[in-house]
Amino acid sequence: MRYWARFRWTAAVALLVAASPIRTQALDMPSPFVQEVLIKSILVTLNDAVASDNFTVLHAKISKPFRDQFPPDKLRAVFKDLVEKHAVFDAIVASPVIPEEDAKIDDKGVLRLKGRFDTTPKKVKYQLGFIPSDGQWKLSGVTIDIE
Repeated sequence: MRYWARFRWTAAVALLVAASPIRTQALDMPSPFVQEVLIKSILVTLNDAVASDNFTVLHAKISKPFRDQFPPDKLRAVFKDLVEKHAVFDAIVASPVIPEEDAKIDDKGVLRLKGRFDTTPKKVKYQLGFIPSDGQWKLSGVTIDIE
């Protein structure tokens, strides 16, 4: 991780999918392996977006309702602090996922994944929401804490 100064940063993006009348095809609970792939792939994509200051790939990987609500420039604004602090958290790819709660699909069909990576020098905590979009689980909300 290149950013060594002490900081605590939280980015939260809340998608109003819960209140939306959008109906999507339900997907089954993904296996622990698939959950790890979902977590790491979206967080590495976010890391790359922050490092390159280019949010177009992240934008392409999120759910359609999320894409509609958050174009790349708005995603950049949400994660502005990470960009400005040159936060790098790609060490998560070599670290095990440590769940803080059991994965669940809530009553609105959102797959909720919460956990952390005990990376050094900073810990990375996440809360992710995924909804069925284009026949796959796609990001609908993210909170990331680097401390």
